[in-house]
Amino acid sequence: MSSSTHNEVSFKDSVNLSFDKAVATLDVAPGMANYIRNVNNVYQVRFPVKINDSIETFIGWRAVHNDHKLPAKGGIRFSPHVNQDEVEALAALMTYKCALVDVPFGGSKGGLLIDPKQYDRPQMERITRRFAYELIQKDYIGSGTNVPAPDMGTGQREMAWIVGTYMAHSPGDINHLACVTGKPVSMGGIAGRVEATGRGVVFGLREFFRHPEDVKRANMEGSLAGKDVIIQGLGNVGYHAAKILQEEDGVNIIAILEFDGGIYNPKGINVENVFLHKIASGKGVKDFPGPAEYFENGAELLEKECDILIPAAMEGVIHQENADRIKAKVVAEAANGPVTFSAESVLEGKGIVIIPDVYLNSGGVTVSYFEWIKNLSHIRFGRMQRRYEETQNKLILQAIESSGHPVAKDIADKMGHGASELDLVRSGLDDTMRVAFQAIRERYWSKEKPGSYRTAAMALSIEKILNSYNALGIYP
Repeated sequence: MSSSTHNEVSFKDSVNLSFDKAVATLDVAPGMANYIRNVNNVYQVRFPVKINDSIETFIGWRAVHNDHKLPAKGGIRFSPHVNQDEVEALAALMTYKCALVDVPFGGSKGGLLIDPKQYDRPQMERITRRFAYELIQKDYIGSGTNVPAPDMGTGQREMAWIVGTYMAHSPGDINHLACVTGKPVSMGGIAGRVEATGRGVVFGLREFFRHPEDVKRANMEGSLAGKDVIIQGLGNVGYHAAKILQEEDGVNIIAILEFDGGIYNPKGINVENVFLHKIASGKGVKDFPGPAEYFENGAELLEKECDILIPAAMEGVIHQENADRIKAKVVAEAANGPVTFSAESVLEGKGIVIIPDVYLNSGGVTVSYFEWIKNLSHIRFGRMQRRYEETQNKLILQAIESSGHPVAKDIADKMGHGASELDLVRSGLDDTMRVAFQAIRERYWSKEKPGSYRTAAMALSIEKILNSYNALGIYP
């Protein structure tokens, strides 16, 4: 649901107002702040595709918010609601995310105005390849200039089509696989990319709960285990976040919201069963056979009491009309912009802690960075060192056991293997999310009157961007 429905500022203006709030805490020349704040360039394209016996015209965009580092990075969204302002807002968020988590990319984003559900697979392939061709012609796709990735309505399939199209038009580029990320592993993708954004949400929440002072501020204590969680959106991000939290951290998923309503059970809902129901029915959560109460108006469930509310779908789902009824202790922004600028003030006034999207949603671009490095290096992570590590670990185990200290089999099995690509990806993502949150909270608690994690995160991002311009000799 768009925030404009509720007579609020647009998503783009919300991002810019958050920027203004953060930059006010820094000593930045107004001209430089204005330059960083605004989008550098936007390419709008219209193209025809023959669908059945008629010609349909499609419109799309690719925005580059900032290219202080290259390539510019950001997903491509296929949606019947996407527009230029949304693409520009998402591109800006990408700039700040990349800077915050020390991923050396500028911020970009793309969008195609289309409802993918209205087209079959061959039609979607023709449309996607034609859109890719239009972007390639203007240098909006390339391993050193602009690197797309999946977003809402796109996935590995679309990225594979884009790679194929790029290869056809740039046959001499040996780094062609690095022109997009989020590809199938068989086409140069990386293990763990599909789950990356959702797992990043989990790593971010785990790090939050490692700091008792921060947990206490949210009127909670202890660890994630046993916490009541509401998930809004069981797409790629929401599903993986919810599944990992339930299976590995022992949270209690009490509600799941989808486009066709929501289900609620204070005793808990099995996420995997709901996901399988979605696949089998081709719908959302309606008619889910498990023990749960169905709500036709799923938005009502956003207002149920819980410890953690995870909006993981569209922007603007928490707005000025429902913010005062939100009863969560923590709102964890797994989606981009799910809390509007005005709603944020209401939540903060109620003492609700917001873990912002600019941090919590950065898992996808972090693992995309790993994939891009893999494609440029032309070697799978772990290929050279995995068996060496395995041999060394076994020698250590033998040394321990030869000294008369037997090691339990389950521990020996874990110690005895070297790191696979998936192990390394998860380790790198975990480290990234830990270090970033530690920097955010250090900035947050350093203030006499702390503002918010969002302001702290945005301020850190702006400083890092300024440092890049300083290194380039652009900003004194």
